[in-house]
Amino acid sequence: MAAFEEFGVLPEIAKAIDEMGWMLPTDIQAEGIPLVLGGGDVLMAAETGSGKTAAFCLPIIQIVWETLKDIQSGKLAKAAADSSSPSWTMSVLDRGPALAVTPDGLRVQSREQKDWHGCRCTRGVKSGKWGFEATVTDEGLCRVGWSTLEASLDLGTDRNGFGFGGTGKKSNNKQFDNYGEPFGKNDVITCLLDAETGEIRFLKNGVDLGTAFRADKRLFSNGIFPAVVLKNAEMAFNFGDKPLKHSLPPSYKPINSAPAEIVVKNTNGQGGANSIPAIQKNAPQAVIIEPSRELAEQTSNQIKMFKKYLDNPPIKELLVIGGINVKEQISALQKEGAHIIVGTPGRLEDLISGGIWPLVTCIKL
Repeated sequence: MAAFEEFGVLPEIAKAIDEMGWMLPTDIQAEGIPLVLGGGDVLMAAETGSGKTAAFCLPIIQIVWETLKDIQSGKLAKAAADSSSPSWTMSVLDRGPALAVTPDGLRVQSREQKDWHGCRCTRGVKSGKWGFEATVTDEGLCRVGWSTLEASLDLGTDRNGFGFGGTGKKSNNKQFDNYGEPFGKNDVITCLLDAETGEIRFLKNGVDLGTAFRADKRLFSNGIFPAVVLKNAEMAFNFGDKPLKHSLPPSYKPINSAPAEIVVKNTNGQGGANSIPAIQKNAPQAVIIEPSRELAEQTSNQIKMFKKYLDNPPIKELLVIGGINVKEQISALQKEGAHIIVGTPGRLEDLISGGIWPLVTCIKL
C-alpha cells in the first residue's frame, strides 16, 4: 500500500489496491500515475498485462473524487467568487467550452484541434495606456489581443475584437492582414492599448511591431479586455503581478496597476454577483474510451474495485457499450448522472453531445 501512496495515491485507493494483493506498482504504473496526477497530457505504451489500465484508472478516479470534493466543500464556488475580486486573471466564466484555465487564472489551454476557443480577462479598462504580456507555452495556433464584452470569443472576427496571430496576421471584423512577423513557442507578445487614441499595437520579444489598429475609441467607453483564442495551444499571461520580461514603452504601465475608477469588471457568464455556473448532474468529470467492449468492461470493473473506499461523495460510473439498449443508457445518464463514463467510441457518440465536457479524457488504443 505504501508504495502506491508514495506516488500521491489517496490512502483510500491504496487500501483497495492492498486488498487486491498488489504489492508493488509495475513500471508503467510507477511512471504514469504521478504524471497524470500532476495534470499532464500523457501518452503511454506497453505490452498486454503490464498494468496500463490501472496506470490511468487510479489517477483518473482520484482526480474526479477530489473535484467532487471541491464542489461539495464550496471551493469551486469560491473560485468563481474570486473572479469578482480585484485580481487580474483569465475568466473561468467568459470562455469557450474547450478552453481550460489554471487555478491561478494566468494560463489557458485548448486541445481542440479543429475549432478555436477563446477567453477574456476578468478585468478591463476604459481609458489610459496599458500593456500586458502573453507567452506561448506550447506548440499550436493562438491569437491574442483586446476585445470588448460584446465581442465574439473568436478574437478578431467581429468589429469589437482586435487580435494578433501566430501566423503573422492581425485581425479585426474577419479581415486578416499581414502584420509584424509570425510567432510561436516561447515567444513573448506584449499587447499595448492606448484607449485615449484607440491605438493598439504589439511587441514580439520586446521588439515594437508598430501600430496594428486605429480603432474608434468610443468602442472602449464600456471597457476593453485582454483576450485570447487558441487552437490546440497554450498561453501564459502576466498582467503585472510579476516583473514583465520586456519593458513597456514610455507612458505605458502594466494593466493591473490601473486605478479602480477606470477598471471594468467582466460580467459575462455571471447571473449576478458571485454566481457560478450550474453543475449538471449528468455531466461527467471523466470519459474513458476503450477500443472494444471487453476492455471497456474490464476498465469498469477495475474502477468499481479501486473506488471501494471512496465516499462522501461517492463516485458514480456508467458503462456504455453495445448489447445494452442505448435509450436505457441515456435514461440512466439523465436520471442518475455519472461522474465517470467508460465506453466504446461508437456507443459514446450517442451519449456525448452538447453540455458534456469532461475534466479528464482517456483514450485507450
